[in-house]
Amino acid sequence: MSQSLIGASKFDLDTPLLCIDLDRMEANIRKMAATCAARGVQWRPHEKCHKTPAIAQLELAAGAIGVTCAKVSEAEVMAAGGIRDILIATMVVGERKWQRIAALCRHADPIVTIDHFAQAEPLAAICRAAGVAPRVILEVNLGLDRVGVRPGRDTLELAQAVSKLQGLRFAGIMGYEGHLLRIADPVEKEQKINAAIGLLTGCADAIRQAGLPCDIVSAGGTGSYQITVNCPGITELQAGGGIFMDPFYKNDCQVGELEYALTVLATVVSRPTLERAVLDSGRKTMHPDLALPVVVGHPDARVKRLSAEHCELELGPHSQDLKIGDKLELVVGYGDFTTVLHDEFHGFRNNRLEVVWPILGRGKLT
Repeated sequence: MSQSLIGASKFDLDTPLLCIDLDRMEANIRKMAATCAARGVQWRPHEKCHKTPAIAQLELAAGAIGVTCAKVSEAEVMAAGGIRDILIATMVVGERKWQRIAALCRHADPIVTIDHFAQAEPLAAICRAAGVAPRVILEVNLGLDRVGVRPGRDTLELAQAVSKLQGLRFAGIMGYEGHLLRIADPVEKEQKINAAIGLLTGCADAIRQAGLPCDIVSAGGTGSYQITVNCPGITELQAGGGIFMDPFYKNDCQVGELEYALTVLATVVSRPTLERAVLDSGRKTMHPDLALPVVVGHPDARVKRLSAEHCELELGPHSQDLKIGDKLELVVGYGDFTTVLHDEFHGFRNNRLEVVWPILGRGKLT
């Protein structure tokens, strides 16, 4: 049904609707790719913001070397969509998942992330029996204190142990400076990110000095990419969410130069008071917890509250002419958590529907 609407005006379509401004998204992709290229850093964007092979192909066409995924099932979706170079950036544990990694090697060139020998040894045995050998990298804890081997001796010893396992190819290390994204002072933020990335590149140097290859040194999220990309020793950047941009990245992480490209089209369904309007797009449409949506074209209207199905707007004097039935757009507060609430992206150029992309990685949690 959605495909039959190609060519329709955005504001003639039913709501709520998840919308991409294609010109803005493509410009963001070009900017992020160019930023990496100018620093001699490869771009491996994280797909958690879109989970859609068609968009990943646009990133590859702009210069990305591959993609980053969170789960084996997401990697399988990307491989089915023609993507070969896929980093799975979370820990993969369990015989069923290890079997799937071995099978994935027949169709793509995955990289598996580990932080303990107990993850590596059984994966190596299964891959060895299958006659495949995926690349493996270690995640190093840079201070986020979520997962990751401790930097220093522990990282080196794990690299040495993993490199001896037949059935795996040790390829490098990664880290995530995610605990530093929201530091308000730009000088302090840059200093602390440089120090965290220094831990990572120091580990890479120690691994190489021990006689092992460390071709991949991967880091960087959208909230820090403009700093991390300049850190010496980084070989690739994982920042992906910037292709949509959102108020969380702009206001909380001080990311500049990128434009808002992901919106929700909504309808005014109630006008209880002169100062209040209610839309048909609540928490089941937009994720509000990291950052509230921003109303497009009505600068004195702000989102006051979201419930399951409703978005309440507080209206200033210039927005009080909104009527029941009017349609307006809201910039999604944080794209990663909103995408997974929808089945499809609707891509517009000059407010005309150009493409409908199914979000094929939605619900892929294993």
